[in-house]
Amino acid sequence: MRFLRTLFLFLSFLFIVSCKKEGIQIETNDFHFLVDEVTEVMIHDIFSPPVASRIYAYPNIAAYEVLNSENGKYQSLSHQLNDLTAVESLPKNEQTNKRLAALIAYLDVAKELVFSKEELISVRDSLYEHWKSINSTEFLAAEKYGLAVSSHIIDWMKKDNYTETRSMPNFNVHSDDPGRWQPTPPAYMNGIEPHWSKIRPFVLESSSQFKPVPPPTFSMEKNSEFYKEVMDLYEMTNKIREKGDASEEVAIAQFWDCNPYVSVNKGHFMFASKKITPGAHWIGICKIATKESASDFEKTIFAYTKTSIAIFDAFISCWDEKYRSNLIRPETLINKLIDNTWTPLLQTPPFPEYTSGHSVVSGAASEVLTSIFGDDVAFEDTTEIPYGLPVRNFTSFRNAAKEAAISRMYGGIHYSSAIKNGLTQGISLGNFVNGKLVFEK
Repeated sequence: MRFLRTLFLFLSFLFIVSCKKEGIQIETNDFHFLVDEVTEVMIHDIFSPPVASRIYAYPNIAAYEVLNSENGKYQSLSHQLNDLTAVESLPKNEQTNKRLAALIAYLDVAKELVFSKEELISVRDSLYEHWKSINSTEFLAAEKYGLAVSSHIIDWMKKDNYTETRSMPNFNVHSDDPGRWQPTPPAYMNGIEPHWSKIRPFVLESSSQFKPVPPPTFSMEKNSEFYKEVMDLYEMTNKIREKGDASEEVAIAQFWDCNPYVSVNKGHFMFASKKITPGAHWIGICKIATKESASDFEKTIFAYTKTSIAIFDAFISCWDEKYRSNLIRPETLINKLIDNTWTPLLQTPPFPEYTSGHSVVSGAASEVLTSIFGDDVAFEDTTEIPYGLPVRNFTSFRNAAKEAAISRMYGGIHYSSAIKNGLTQGISLGNFVNGKLVFEK
């Protein structure tokens, strides 16, 4: 597989570097490598965007706590994140390689969160053998420390209500309400994660803490606000189609699509085209920011951790509203009442319309990244290159968030209120994370 070939090259490089230095040397690229490997497994396993945010967050928190539970550069998150207590009885060894222990903790938590657990175990075992070959005493001390922290994080993680939501009932789509969400083509899947608002957040006091203003009242009366938004979307997408596939709007819609499961029909067969989630795209932007700023190992993990916390809580906040308002998607409504030949530029994701997940997540992630790196950070977003899409350039994280939000209207899958109010919702949440959590000492 791809990641095993990458691992071989990585280990070859690491071996050369390690031989030139005394002990096990851990650099920022080592952590980026592990995050990328987890992303590859997540793509293979096809996790929904909310679940993917959970898979990013807990391993990052584990790595962060390894570095900062005792005398770290940053503050511990114990007693800051909901229900997270301090790790007790940490192994006492002044010489423990905390960077190595952080990688060990990251992998140990990550493998508990994916379906293809054996893939991450294979990566782990190869790395363990390599590290032990350099200095077994140093490795064993780091392993003991890292696993002590990861065990604590896993115990805390298992109490976030995720397991309980796996057995909760599917979303009931049967209703006479004409404005209520219905499954969309081509797969007509049930609404995903209807109980995600019941997951314990990290920072939020409740899933409804940043409840947005309601969407316009459903009405197909021509003078209603809702009807105007429907027609604005319909006319905009028709104009975009007239411009052709080379238009800037199409490029923006495709760049930010980030639908992890696009159903593709070929004759009598249907299969999935796999991509990253919107949260994964912002994790990719975080990686770009840490590299461009030459962040050290500790700041890199801090940036990943704070960003993934904001993304996780953003999905909880957004999904809380989605299954409260249960608003019908443009594709369903336009096909039924306006134009039965119309299709959106992007495939409609399988959950209610309001608010836009991209808008909420992008707003939250951009505020956190701005707090870390600044408001005038221009960057080349190379995140989508592996999926055949070109680089896009942005003058700031906030401008990238605005483009991510409007991309959903260009794609024909959200009305304007979901985008505008979703971005406000995400920005408010991101600012709350910035104000609530204390990282700097």
